[in-house]
Amino acid sequence: MKLFSPIRTAIVGFGSVAEKMHAPLIDVSPDLDLAAVVERNSNRCEQKYPKVQTYRSLESLLEQDGADLIVITTPNEFHFPMAKMALNAGKHVVVDKPVTIYPHEAEELQQLAKDKNLICSVFHNRRFDGDFLTLQEILKQDLLGRIVYLESHFDRFRPQVSENWREKEVPGNGITYDLGSHLIDQVVLAFGAPKSIFADIRKQRTHAVADDYFDITLDYEDKKARVTAGVLVNAPTPKFLLLGERGSYKKFGLDVQEAAFKANIRPEGKDWGVEPEERWGKLYLENESKAYPTLKGDYRIFYQNVADAILIGKELLVQVPQTISVLKLIEASFKSSKENRPIRREEGLW
Repeated sequence: MKLFSPIRTAIVGFGSVAEKMHAPLIDVSPDLDLAAVVERNSNRCEQKYPKVQTYRSLESLLEQDGADLIVITTPNEFHFPMAKMALNAGKHVVVDKPVTIYPHEAEELQQLAKDKNLICSVFHNRRFDGDFLTLQEILKQDLLGRIVYLESHFDRFRPQVSENWREKEVPGNGITYDLGSHLIDQVVLAFGAPKSIFADIRKQRTHAVADDYFDITLDYEDKKARVTAGVLVNAPTPKFLLLGERGSYKKFGLDVQEAAFKANIRPEGKDWGVEPEERWGKLYLENESKAYPTLKGDYRIFYQNVADAILIGKELLVQVPQTISVLKLIEASFKSSKENRPIRREEGLW
C-alpha cells in the first residue's frame, strides 16, 4: 500500500515522554499527522491536540484502522507484543528504546518487518544530541589524535524511589535498560562492538527494587569507554570526557532539547537545539585550551527520517539490528555484574 504525506500516526501510551517529546515531534513534522492515541483511562492528548482520536486499546485502534504508523511508548515489557501486533496488522512501527527486553524478540520484529516490507525503527533520540554529534565531529576531524579513553555520564539526583514503572518490580525495569541503552548505543556508534565488557550494576537507594546505578567498561584493547549513570549524584560530573594523544575534550550538561521539551517549548525554528556559548565544551590541547562549539542537536531528524523511509524508501538512521547489538551488550553487562568478571566477545553473547 502506497502512503502519501502526511502519514496518519498514532501514539500508544501517553505518559510523560510521549506527551513532552514524541507528540510535539510528530506534530511539527510536515510529513506526519498525529491522528490517534491509545490512552486507557483518559483523553489527555485531545486537550492539546483536539483533532486526535482516542482509543482505549491498540486492538481497537487497529480494528478501526486509525493510523498507518504506530509509535509505541508503553513500559518496556509491552514493546514486543504491541510492535508485533502492529506489524502483523500491516502498520509501520516506531518503538521507544529499548526496542524489546530480549534480543530474540527484536530479531523476530526485524524479520517480521522485512517479510511484510514495513518500516520498524527505534527511538534512539540521543544519537541526535548536540554533544554527541560534536563528539563524533571531533573524532572525524582527528582533533585529539589516537583516542585512548571515553567517559560518558548520565547522572542525576533523585534520592527517593518514585512510583514510575521503571522503579517497580517489572520486566525491563531499571536504569540500565533506560539510560544504558542510550550510552551504550552511542559508544558502539563511535567505536563499534567492544572486545570485552565489565559491569557493576547496583541498587543504591534505600528500598530500591530496580537497578539505579551502573558503571560499565567497554574494552577495545587499544582504548576503553566507560559509561555510567546514577541517581545519587548531586555534584557536577562531565557528560563526556574524551582523551587522546594530542589532547582532551570535556563537556558538562545535558543537551538543551531535554529542558526545552520539559518547558513545553515546541520543537520549531532554526534555533531549536542550539546550545548557548557559555555551555560549550572545551578542548585541552598541548599548548592551548579553548571552547569548542557544540553542534546543533535535533531530535526532529529522527521522525523526518522515518517519514522519508516510508514515503520515498530512504535508509533508516536507526535500524533494529543496531539496537539488537545494544540489547546483547546490556545482557552481557548484567551477567558481568552478577559474576563479577569481564565478559569477552569470544563467549558469543554479542
